[in-house]
Amino acid sequence: MPELPDILTYLDALEERVLHRRLERVRLKSAFVLRSVEPPISALEGREVIGLERIGKRIVLDFEDELFLVVHLMIAGRFQWKPPGASLAAKLNLAALDFEEGSLVLTEAGSKRRASLHVVAGRPALAAIDRGGLDPLAGTVPQYAERIRSENHTIKRTLTDPRLFDGIGNAYSDEILHAARLSPLTLTSRLSDEEIARLRDAARATLTTWIERFRVQRKGGFPAKVTAFRPEMAVHGKFGEPCPDCGTKVQRIRYADNETNYCARCQTNGRLLADRALSRLLKSDWPRSIDELD
Repeated sequence: MPELPDILTYLDALEERVLHRRLERVRLKSAFVLRSVEPPISALEGREVIGLERIGKRIVLDFEDELFLVVHLMIAGRFQWKPPGASLAAKLNLAALDFEEGSLVLTEAGSKRRASLHVVAGRPALAAIDRGGLDPLAGTVPQYAERIRSENHTIKRTLTDPRLFDGIGNAYSDEILHAARLSPLTLTSRLSDEEIARLRDAARATLTTWIERFRVQRKGGFPAKVTAFRPEMAVHGKFGEPCPDCGTKVQRIRYADNETNYCARCQTNGRLLADRALSRLLKSDWPRSIDELD
């Protein structure tokens, strides 16, 4: 799922292409992608895009007369910028916003249709969509502490809860926790003031680094490859590969369709965290430390 650095990169590219441009036409290939009825999406046609913003992992196009198009890319949704009137024949295409200079095409890989469009009228209705998470780039240490200690969960779950933190998902939570030298399974009630300050610094540094990296890589073009798995990442998606800081093989915890990646040497004092499936299978044979595994 595109997370905060990816969303900001999209916003940068959209600002260059659609801000202060008039939307000529909306084309829907999949009726299911539109999740609102009133106002109709046709009400956006002929109106100028006067602003762009982010609500969590959602992208918002602000139109004249306080009309807003809210796009949630979910896991596999992506944007492509194509020539004006580009065909929607390809299976992965869901919708197109046609401008004079080009067409913004919403795509989604796979068979599940989770990406969505909502048309919203008025600022109060737009504000109701906001889950209330703290902006991790702007939050102070006391604000981080208040959010973290408001509930007692694992720090991984807390970082990815949109009610508590804004725009962080599975990928960047792994990277932030590695940079902060914190176990993903540490309970938030057990975090010290120093650890919370370290987490906040790691979150800002990690996210800022990736935002700047994407801006350099984009070079004014449109983001062509938005993915949660990148070769420069320290631990996310790197199971079995060496940690860039200590060389120890990166470990994982698998659950449902996700996995958490971490370095046992850097984050858990050498302790292996129990994988729900594999550790239950191995029982007493499950290694307790990275040294036993080696």
